Amino acid sequence: MAKHGALPDDRRKSSTDPKLRTVRGRSADVHAPDLDRLIHERMRLGIVSALAVNDQLSFNDLKKLMKTTDGNLSVHARKLEDAEYISCTKSFEGRVPRTEYRLTAAGRRALERYLDHMEALIHATRVR
Repeated sequence: MAKHGALPDDRRKSSTDPKLRTVRGRSADVHAPDLDRLIHERMRLGIVSALAVNDQLSFNDLKKLMKTTDGNLSVHARKLEDAEYISCTKSFEGRVPRTEYRLTAAGRRALERYLDHMEALIHATRVR
C-alpha cells in the first residue's frame, strides 16, 4: 500500500515526462532540479551573495549578517569551501584567531549560473 500522498509505482511521473518540463503551458529551458543545490540552500546562498558584494568578510561579520550561530555558519561555510566556492584564511590578531572568507572565481561563476537559472525560471513562470 502506498504512503499517504505517494503515488503507486505505475503512476509516478518519470523525469522525462514532458509535463514536468513545462510551466503554464510554456516550455522552460531550465528545470528546478537543475539548480545548483549547494548554493540554493538559504544559508549558503546568503554567504555567497554577501561575499559577492564584499572583497572579504570575517567569520563574525558573516555570522552577524546571516543572524546565525557559530556552528551553523561553520557547517555551511565548510561545504562551500569544500566545493571551492569560497576560500578561508585563518590568522591571529594578537592572540585572537581571525577567520576571513572570500568568494573564489569558481564561486562567482557558480553564483552567476545560479542567478541566470533563477531568472530563466522566473521569466518562464510570469503571466503575460
